[in-house]
Amino acid sequence: MLLTLAWGSVFFPGLFALCTWALRRARPEWTDYDCVMISTRVVSSAQAVLATGSGIAIIHSCKNVVSDRYWLAQEYVWFLIPYMVYDIYAMYLCDWYRIKEQNRRHSLTIFRNFLRKNRLMITHHVAILLVLVPIAQLKQQHTLLYKVNGILTLTTFFSCRILLFLFMYWSYAQQKELSLFQVPFRIPVFCNVANAVLIAPQLYWFSLLCKKAVGLFDTPPAEKDG
Repeated sequence: MLLTLAWGSVFFPGLFALCTWALRRARPEWTDYDCVMISTRVVSSAQAVLATGSGIAIIHSCKNVVSDRYWLAQEYVWFLIPYMVYDIYAMYLCDWYRIKEQNRRHSLTIFRNFLRKNRLMITHHVAILLVLVPIAQLKQQHTLLYKVNGILTLTTFFSCRILLFLFMYWSYAQQKELSLFQVPFRIPVFCNVANAVLIAPQLYWFSLLCKKAVGLFDTPPAEKDG
């Protein structure tokens, strides 16, 4: 655990610093904001690749989504914690360089503006660090807090990743004064196909979450711990 946390603390800031240094050497005509922005995207891409690879490894190693466990599922959470902390700092750094290039406002003013403009993203990162990670790592599957967290996960996933598609069709129907059922026949076929391709994995992942939730609420505590 501590070793994984240490590796994450070195990897993400180290990759960011290395990319920024390399870009400043390779592209001296670029501004500091350009170098920092590109570096943050490189680190985010690296995190996305690592997370995707970890997810694929976990999926292939676990046959039962309710009872199976894989070491990478827990270890990667500790590797992710430094990334969340780094990402908040990187967002602020990008904002700082961008505003500094436009004017010479005081750093405290820049920080306040950063908090105001990015409050949702910061709340998201802080909630993961202070609420979701401890709940997941403490393995208190039978506590009320753990179950409430599971319900919130299902609700937000369903609302933001599945109902979003229905909302898009509804918005189009409102704009064109159509009924919701007419929309699929009034938009280009490739739009329906693209939406179907995008929503299919969301439905699959949601079904896995539902299976996990059913097992959490239905399985006796002794059996779940085993």
